This record gives sequence, structure tokens and C-alpha cells, in this order.
Amino acid sequence: MRAHHPDAGADALPLVPVASGDGAWLVGQDGRKYLDAVSSWWVNLHGHAEPRIAEAVARQARTLEQVILAGFSHPAAVELAERLLAIAPREAGRDPLAKVFYADNGSAGIEVALKMAFHWFRNRGDEPRRTKFVALHNGYHGETIGALSVGDIPLYRRVYAPLLVESIFAPTPDAYLARDGQSAQACAEEAADALAHLLDEHAGEICALVLEPLLQCAGGMRMHHPAYLRRVRELCDVHGIFLIADEIAVGFGRTGTMFACEQAGIQPDLLCLSKGLTGGFLPLAAVLATQAIYDGFVDASRERAFLHSHSYTGNPLACAAALASLGIFESDDILSRNQATAAKMATLAKTIGSHRHVADTRQTGMVVAFELTRDGDRGTPFDPAQRVGLRAYRAALERGVLLRPLGDVLYWMPPYCIDDAQLQLLADTTAAVIEDATACA
Repeated sequence: MRAHHPDAGADALPLVPVASGDGAWLVGQDGRKYLDAVSSWWVNLHGHAEPRIAEAVARQARTLEQVILAGFSHPAAVELAERLLAIAPREAGRDPLAKVFYADNGSAGIEVALKMAFHWFRNRGDEPRRTKFVALHNGYHGETIGALSVGDIPLYRRVYAPLLVESIFAPTPDAYLARDGQSAQACAEEAADALAHLLDEHAGEICALVLEPLLQCAGGMRMHHPAYLRRVRELCDVHGIFLIADEIAVGFGRTGTMFACEQAGIQPDLLCLSKGLTGGFLPLAAVLATQAIYDGFVDASRERAFLHSHSYTGNPLACAAALASLGIFESDDILSRNQATAAKMATLAKTIGSHRHVADTRQTGMVVAFELTRDGDRGTPFDPAQRVGLRAYRAALERGVLLRPLGDVLYWMPPYCIDDAQLQLLADTTAAVIEDATACA
């Protein structure tokens, strides 16, 4: 089967049937190899078919594949919860994250956190006033109804707008939007000032604020200074609202630390994890909460209990994969290795950033993004009809690299096992496809 149909239109996305994976590579049914520069939508951490995780899943499958997690439990779920709480972000003087609620994907984890925040205030007697959520412009948190309600990317939410819960959107601290001469930190502080005014306007109405720390991924890999997170933590405390950190995409080493919140020295009240949690093997989500939040639901009344569940909550196979992935972080010193890899990525990206149609090259840890605009002018994006990003995607596939864009933003988010030769291939391919995609634009 051909990966690319010769008669496919310029806007067609080629279907690539994949037979197997091996480290940073995907192998098509026709034998062609593709460097997975986006970690298969950001889930794969240590490489495809990682043998230690595969063996852990197989071993678990021979013992217990699934059990209801209501009135029952199993060792892998308990151990994973303990391991996650042990490595979770901590902030001096703040009660630590103490409880784990499992779900089975990132969007479901966000739904859990939103419902939990609202319900906690309801149990306390603050309902119906505290019914609103604050989120950031350009943010993304998933595609179920609640998650879409706190997302701000029109492509995903426009069709479903009549179904969505009304949320309050605050200005993004996105450093790309900084005015000439304005630093990333000053841009972040300005956005925090705007958030402060917004929270004052809606005092007593809000139950939680949700954000992606350091990096708005689906919004175009837009990055912000950690100072914003520190201000947000302070403002949430002042107004008595919960801070929900969506680390579904940025957790587990993507930003250079185990969790992005660590770079600001803050701890959220609710921490949502998924994607890389299992190393890319199986769907699983975990929502970490404080003891105070947990205590708000301890009651004999079923209406005050948190009645939220999924059939595969805390699935033993997924928990086994997650435990194996956390073991690799320790045995292979992944965070230190990632720092060295990130430095090499920065060096390779610097040359690409000099292309005349690259308006911005930005990096946070193991994520590098290239913003493509006409003549590198931030105020002059390419005409969407020209599909520059799509052209780059198709050209990269022809060269054996999966470089899937976000609009006209190309980015690198590779598995942590990527080696020097693969990084060079990624850089050479990126430079070539930017030239190809912008040549006729």
C-alpha cells in the first residue's frame, strides 16, 4: 500500500499504515521508516515498543487485566498513586497533594477536576454563586463538553458552542505576543495584572482557574514565563479559588523538570496528568488533589459524594505501564539526559531560526517550535488557503519524518530516546521542508 496517493490534492492528508514501532521510529507496512518527531501526539516518552514497559504490561496481564475500582482495589493502582504523590510538585507552607483520582484519558481527567472543584464549593454551601471557571485565551484542555468549555481554540469549540458551559477567559501570558522591547517576564506580569482585575470583577462567582503551565500546546506551542504561574497561585489564594494545573501534555519531563509547575515553585490544588503517564502504552489519567478537597466529599450523603466513574478507572495494565515508565526515569536518569538533549536541540534550532520565513524559534525543555510567517513578520501570517504547514508536513513525510504542524507552526517534541543522528535528520528535514513549503507562498 502506498503511503501517498499520486492524485491526492494539496489539502489531502496522506494515510500511513503503520506496522510497528522501534524507539524513535515508526515503521510503515511498506517498510518505510518515519522518525516520530511529535511522540505520536505527545504520549510516547521512552520510545516505541520500549521492552521494559512492554514486559511490565505482559506480566500484569498474566495476573490481573481489570477489576472494578469501586469497593475493590489492586496493588498497581495503590503503588502508582503513592509514587505520583511522592514526586508531585510541592510548595513550602502548603499542604501537599495527597489523594489520586483515576480516569482513562486527558479530557476525562479535566472533567474530573472541573466537577470536583464545583462540587466542593457546593458541599460547602457556596452554590449557586461559585459556578464559573476561569481559563486562558488560546488554551486547550480536551474535547469533551466540559473540557471544551474551558478551551479557547475556535477550530475545536465553534461547532459545539451551543452546548458549552459559559467560562471566563483571561488574557494569555504568551511571550510571542510581547510588544517590541517587552521581555517575556514583563508580558507575563501584564497578563497577570489583567487576570487580577478579572478576578476582582467576578469575586465570589468562580470555583477554579485552569491553565497549562509554561506551554499552551495545541494553541501553537506558545510559551510563557514562570512568573505568571507564581502570580496566578497568589491570586487564586487571595480569592479562595482552586488552581487546576493541566500537565497532561507538559508533565513527565517535557519542559525540563518532571512537572512544569516546579519551574515556578508552585503547587496546584488539582493536578491533571495523562498522555505520557504510561509512556505512551495505554490510556490512563490521574487527578491529584489536596487532602482538603478530598475531605470536602467525605460524607454519608450520596449527593455530597463525588459520584464520577469510568469503567476502566485505574486499569491494572495501564497502571503497570505507568509504574514501569516511572522506573525508567530513575534507572536511566531521564531528566539529566533530557537536559543534554535539549541543549543539542537548541543548537540545531538556532540555524533554522534564521530562515527568512521563521518569525520565532522558541523552546521549553524538550519542545522546540518554529512560527512560520511571511518574511518573518509576526503581523503577516501566511494566507491559510496556502496551507504552508500542511505542505511542510507532507514534505517531511516524504523524507521519513513525522513533523505534524499546528497551523503554520512546526514543532519538535520527540521521544526521549532520540539520538544525535536522529536529531540531525530532524533538523535537516525541518530546514528543507520550511524552504519547500514557503517557496511558493
